Amino acid sequence: MASPTLAIGYHTSKQTVLGFTRRTTLRPRTSAVRVSAVSHFHNTTSCKMPSKQERKNPHFGHLPLSTSGPQECALTGSALLRSPYLNKGSAFTPEERKDFGLYGLLPANIQSLEEQVRRAYQQYQSCPDNLAKNTFMTSMKEQNEVLYYKLILDHLKEMFPIIYTPTEGEAIQNYSRLFRRPDGCFLNIEDQDRVEGDLAQWGDPEDIDYIVVTDGEQILGIGDQGVGGILISVAKLVITTLCAGIHPSRSLPVVLDCGTDNEELLNDELYLGLRQKRVRGKKYDAFVDKFVQSAQKLYPRAYIHFEDFGLPNARRILDKYSSQIPCFNDDVQGTGCVTLAAIMSGLHVSKQKLADLRIVMFGAGTAGTGIADQIRDAIATDAGKSKEEAAKQIWCVDKPGVLLKSQKDKLTHGQILYARDDAEWEGKKHDNLLEIVKEVKPNVLIGTSTKPKAFTEEVIKEMAKHVERPLVFPLSNPTKLHEADPKDINAWTDGKALIATGSPFPPVEHGGKKYEVAECNNSTCFPGIGLGAVLSRTKLLSEKMLVAAIKALAAQSPALKDPNRGLLPDVVDVREISVHIAKAVIKQSVEEGLAREEGIPSDDHALEEWVREQMWDPAYRPLKRVDWDHTSKLGKGELG
Repeated sequence: MASPTLAIGYHTSKQTVLGFTRRTTLRPRTSAVRVSAVSHFHNTTSCKMPSKQERKNPHFGHLPLSTSGPQECALTGSALLRSPYLNKGSAFTPEERKDFGLYGLLPANIQSLEEQVRRAYQQYQSCPDNLAKNTFMTSMKEQNEVLYYKLILDHLKEMFPIIYTPTEGEAIQNYSRLFRRPDGCFLNIEDQDRVEGDLAQWGDPEDIDYIVVTDGEQILGIGDQGVGGILISVAKLVITTLCAGIHPSRSLPVVLDCGTDNEELLNDELYLGLRQKRVRGKKYDAFVDKFVQSAQKLYPRAYIHFEDFGLPNARRILDKYSSQIPCFNDDVQGTGCVTLAAIMSGLHVSKQKLADLRIVMFGAGTAGTGIADQIRDAIATDAGKSKEEAAKQIWCVDKPGVLLKSQKDKLTHGQILYARDDAEWEGKKHDNLLEIVKEVKPNVLIGTSTKPKAFTEEVIKEMAKHVERPLVFPLSNPTKLHEADPKDINAWTDGKALIATGSPFPPVEHGGKKYEVAECNNSTCFPGIGLGAVLSRTKLLSEKMLVAAIKALAAQSPALKDPNRGLLPDVVDVREISVHIAKAVIKQSVEEGLAREEGIPSDDHALEEWVREQMWDPAYRPLKRVDWDHTSKLGKGELG
């Protein structure tokens, strides 16, 4: 994605919306390869970027995370070819083949990265099904990381559902059967004394920037997958590299193996994790704490991303550690951030304000309460209210119906704040969505229930009676679990609804007009937040930093210029989006005195170039041979 501030034929315009500045980058046209084997909305649109050499800033080439210039390498011969981070395959130059002893180990023809990508894509297309494609991509990642990431970026929308949800979920379910080689750090709750030592083997204190950790209890809507959860940690880190340029050699996927309550796995003789019931209580808490304290001791500047922890644990673990370390939970905060960005865009289109919100949250699990929290905080900040007052604008609905204070003993930590007084619902049906909508008269209806077709025609039409432009967000994944189909919502509201979904959908039509359906894809948000946290070396990830990220994402909404466009930007533009989010996060971290990195530019233009220079790109760097005793672990192929 081109920088809008470099004089290479690009230019920008600025527009102030929602109280913040939106920068529009005008780019020359590029052609996209089209493949008939995929649907019209999963096309092969790629994430196009100028090379690092074209956009590098000489003032920032000295930075530790800069990827300009040659890469030190102490490996030679077949050892170099076995290093995924340093291997170039057929693209090694004649000089490199000579200097690193590669003659005789490679075919004679020297190819470019682009030629390698074309061959790899043909191989990818020959795979018989999506799981086979996922396995093929995993194998490629283990051989040549630059080629792996470049291939995906060139076919981003087509490959995203292969390397991530929904296909990655299938790979996780089959982890023990498809297993070939380990990837990541496996920590065992029955060997807590080894946690620090097991973590220590992944690098020195300055070597790790980003850690994703899971206990595998609530994976991608498919539940408890035990040790197979390591693949969600791996997949999330792949997304951070693709979408925000987090260095793949400086990230660490971790699984906390606490056992599993999945009977199918417990009865599977090939299952690779602890074959015992999931450990809970004090022993579990001590294990999580041992991990956090060890990670902070060993990698004091690392950012920790909690992923797919179970409903009883996700919120309370985040609440415990968010005031101690820079950490994030994508299920709680990421979904909330991207959904709030869509709401802010929708409010702009419908000419409403945060103070006007009346929200029914249908599904009050980790995602639902996480979204509610982000909305509550935004309302409180905007209107100068307390969080308790702001929460009264949100009606959370779960299996028993509207959450009530009389249910307190059965509510999770994250649900309690949203429980309503029982007197409000005395004599009223609080367990029927249609009756709830009649009573509340919401202008926003959000679904995280995984209850298919819960948003019926009656429910949507009832909502539309009370608001001119209803915001309807069926977010449950996968597609078969969506609360309603966008084309039905559009038809039931005569094209007036503003829609966002949890999975990609094609545009919908009404009255001869097309309307783009926004996808609330966390990948447009959490990578940029992580990039900002990593580059600023923030002490904590504050609420204000998340709000800054949300505003930066909302400012990129296509709907701000055309109400028939999507409420959120497309994932194909994600690297550019991540730059803007990272800048906003860094600025807020500096303003709050949380940033530990020195020399962060205060000038907006310089800050943008400072961020871009430290984003990893899938491009082959020249290799410089160095002695084994005079290089880093990266130069020895020991990281990643």
